[in-house]
Amino acid sequence: QVRLVQSGGGSVQAGGSLRLSCAASGFTYTTYSMGWFRRAPGKEREGVATIDSHGRTTYEDSVKGRFTISRDNAKNTLYLQMNSLKPEDTAMYYCAAKEGIATILIGVFFPYWGQGTQVTVSS
Repeated sequence: QVRLVQSGGGSVQAGGSLRLSCAASGFTYTTYSMGWFRRAPGKEREGVATIDSHGRTTYEDSVKGRFTISRDNAKNTLYLQMNSLKPEDTAMYYCAAKEGIATILIGVFFPYWGQGTQVTVSS
């Protein structure tokens, strides 16, 4: 079965960096698009970044130039490098997977989800 196991995250001061990882198993990773989403307290889930099976990426406007999504197809692992973190980046972050091409930042199109990992940025 599809399994997405997240690691990374934690607490950091504003301006700092964190890297999230998402180890995938149970499916042909190279044929899936992957994404990162987040949900802040009291807010709806929003898309952060996606990367399709060809390596094409899409970013939410507020993270452009600060976050980088990447995938290692040899390790079946997805990453999110987060630099210049801001307090408004505080949220629970989730990785997600969808078979085929998907560059949209809409969570309902992704059927498979990781367990979530907390990112807290203090000012």
